[in-house]
Amino acid sequence: MNRTTIMLPGPLRTKADKTARQMDVSLGELIRLALIRIIDATPKNLRTDPLFADNAVFKGCSPSDSASNHDYYLYGEDP
Repeated sequence: MNRTTIMLPGPLRTKADKTARQMDVSLGELIRLALIRIIDATPKNLRTDPLFADNAVFKGCSPSDSASNHDYYLYGEDP
């Protein structure tokens, strides 16, 4: 396991603590269960955009202007 720090607004933390106690699990386990449920419910096509998954084209983060300059990024045409 990897340790991760998250920031929660007070009211959400209170609800999460209460829910964890009711389920008789730790807060960490509650968060893991919630993340698994959300990830499993997310369609696979929304998890990875094939355009940006192409490491030959994009190394690291994708450009923030890819929507407006897609022809440039896809075909090398000047915007």
